[in-house]
Amino acid sequence: MAPLPEPSPDALHHSRELARLIHREIAAAGGWIAFSRYMELALYAPGLGYYSAGAAKFGAAGDFVTAPELSPLFGRTLARQVAQVLELTGGEVLELGAGSGRLALDLLRELERLGTLPVRYHILEVSADLRERQRALIGEAAPHLLERVAWLDTLPASFTGITLGNEVLDAMPAALVRWREDAVYERGVASAGDEFQWSERPLAPGPLLDAARALKLPAGYLSEINLAAAALVASLARRLQSGALLLIDYGFGESEYYHPQRSQGTLMCHYRHHAHADPFFLPGLQDITAHADFSRIARAGTAGGLELLGYATQAAFLINCGITQLLSETPVEDVSTYLPLTNQAQRLLSPAEMGELFKVIALGKGIDEPLVGFAGGIGGIACRPPGSESVSRAGTAKDKVQLPEPSASPLPPGGACDKTR
Repeated sequence: MAPLPEPSPDALHHSRELARLIHREIAAAGGWIAFSRYMELALYAPGLGYYSAGAAKFGAAGDFVTAPELSPLFGRTLARQVAQVLELTGGEVLELGAGSGRLALDLLRELERLGTLPVRYHILEVSADLRERQRALIGEAAPHLLERVAWLDTLPASFTGITLGNEVLDAMPAALVRWREDAVYERGVASAGDEFQWSERPLAPGPLLDAARALKLPAGYLSEINLAAAALVASLARRLQSGALLLIDYGFGESEYYHPQRSQGTLMCHYRHHAHADPFFLPGLQDITAHADFSRIARAGTAGGLELLGYATQAAFLINCGITQLLSETPVEDVSTYLPLTNQAQRLLSPAEMGELFKVIALGKGIDEPLVGFAGGIGGIACRPPGSESVSRAGTAKDKVQLPEPSASPLPPGGACDKTR
């Protein structure tokens, strides 16, 4: 691994405190914890985990750039889809993990412009520091909209409207599984003095072993299985009375996720805009991620009573929602404004950047018309609600949903983007 930027003394102290906490948990558990537990502690340990502490994470000053940080075009375009669901349900918005608050701000502003502001914009945020950053951003940029925003500690008991998750699935703690000739093993973490080391144990009977066996992968294959992400979707499905769940993340359908050439999984870490594969590097100071398995997400939703309403690349979804029309609102003659926006759009849409690796999946209940983000004829799966003449779905039985990869974006390649992880 190439040398990475040195942390400040305070940041290094913070990381060592978290490492000591994890070592204590390993000792208390008998010398071994599952990697999913290590990932959970590294990201979410109260006051110490990456998302629980106060360091900058998003944008140029952080470790990675998300689509809302990259361009207001993302939130403004997404608002078209949000507005449609709000009009169909009369409901509200629930955003899971709102990061810096940029997406919430852009959505609220555009929904106001469209005349479809919800009575309440809920944000489920586990980080007290991020809550304050979100409140400060919205309060400064759009103080008249702040009264519509409500922060939640837990999911509501029931919900009507649209639930949004932008880059939430990839940060859910994932299990690491190794398939061997004799058995299926779970990769875990043990202590080696002050360091961490990998340690594998045969999987005990249970949901994780069942999921691993169902994949029928060859000996030597190593990958992630994210039961936590599926459980989150199942929980959201139970709570949704009417509306849609819209999840945006980098990932694949099952057949592509567990492709023979992807035999070492998708685990990746991000530190100061450097991507690498060592989750033991400076715990608490770096993001740890795994791609989303959208087939598993779709199965969790349909098993919970939701309908698969659409699945597309980010590029196709944004084009269907009208990103090019929004771009055209800026006169070409206004070069200082237009050129930066076109560059931002290129990064959002290009197959070489965020356009194809990032996918959008919609699951819902009580939606009686096709969602605009999947109904424009641009590559993806447009799934019509029950009773429509045409239902395009990969699989029929709820436990057999398999999502093919959406067709390629109709755009030329661009340059590299540090967020395509």
